[in-house]
Amino acid sequence: MKGNTKRGAELSFGSFGIKTLEEAWITGRQIEAARQAVSRHMKREGQIWIRIFPDKPVTKKPAEVRMGKGKGAPEYFVARISPGRILFEAEGVSLEVAKEALRLAAQKLPVATRFVVRRDYVEESI
Repeated sequence: MKGNTKRGAELSFGSFGIKTLEEAWITGRQIEAARQAVSRHMKREGQIWIRIFPDKPVTKKPAEVRMGKGKGAPEYFVARISPGRILFEAEGVSLEVAKEALRLAAQKLPVATRFVVRRDYVEESI
């Protein structure tokens, strides 16, 4: 997983997002925990996009099993993440709400992240 990400480094759907600063494996459970944190804080307003998917199975053998006898069963699935990858995007809420919601999501993830805003974003006054 050397080097920066080749695609998925720009905001495509929403006006706000979190971008990773390091490489890691992120499990499906961690992604779901972050999604729940975002949707709870946004009070189901606006829209959320999850830009990563856990497609790599990680296998593990049971405890106290002798060596050999093949490979273990799949234990969980992970998403491989490189620096620069957009993990979550949000739209339809104010800048302050989005910033706090994505901060809560970043706390659930095992990587350092940065909050990013679309370049042409303009705060509408309602």
